[in-house]
Amino acid sequence: MTTIILQGHDLTKEAAQHIAAKVGGRLQEARSFYTISTDQDLSHARLAALRSEANFDINVLPPDFQPERGKLLVTDMDSTLINIECVDEIADFMGIKPQIAEITEAAMRGELNFESSLTKRVGLLKGLDTAALAHVYNERLQLNPGAEILIQRLKENNIKIALVSGGFTFFTGKLQQRLQLDYTLANVLEITDGKLTGQVVGSIVGADSKAHFLLELARELNIEPVQTIAMGDGANDLKMMTNAGLSVAYHAKPTVQQQAHAALNYCGLEGVLGLLQIDF
Repeated sequence: MTTIILQGHDLTKEAAQHIAAKVGGRLQEARSFYTISTDQDLSHARLAALRSEANFDINVLPPDFQPERGKLLVTDMDSTLINIECVDEIADFMGIKPQIAEITEAAMRGELNFESSLTKRVGLLKGLDTAALAHVYNERLQLNPGAEILIQRLKENNIKIALVSGGFTFFTGKLQQRLQLDYTLANVLEITDGKLTGQVVGSIVGADSKAHFLLELARELNIEPVQTIAMGDGANDLKMMTNAGLSVAYHAKPTVQQQAHAALNYCGLEGVLGLLQIDF
């Protein structure tokens, strides 16, 4: 049995019925999403064709993923949980945002090694007063749409939440406290006399670290990796997403959308709830 999830602000019952008829499936309506159950297998090409005609998200759940057994969401931070790339905004206080943003974008597309690209970007921040970090958090950082309801409903369903980032603990720490998240992992910026030294303390949190973090948390929680959900937008999230029972590309780079189980392009973060068949 194939399970298809339809959701999005412009989704209508008529459109959902149309999709159900096309795949010969049975339509079920919830308050915030539709589910179609069908005996047909949907190839990537057929799913892409359905999506090309729709102005809402259409996703097929992995056959071995059972939404009711989901116990852990591991999400990326920059451009996933939040609206910005923090390193780019920090760089703006040195007048080099375009230069840094170009490197960030290439790394997120998978064109550059993440670890070496982060080393280069952080190196360019040498000498910046740490007050810039607070300015970025207070004045530029916002949660992406749907974050609050996602976190609230996950907690109500006893699903743990982990925030993992190739960014910096200054931001993950504040978000953990603000949102009462269960776990975080990020890079530590080295600071001397109130200024960035241009270096990161310890090993860089990149693709391998993210992937290991998900498996480590699964062991700690005594759950199987298939009971985890991983969400991200960049190439450095792909290894982590491969380890998860359900991988979600959130308004992501093309290479991530092509490899993830599900892609959210019309929904906000609340779309994860639809994939878990949690109404709101």
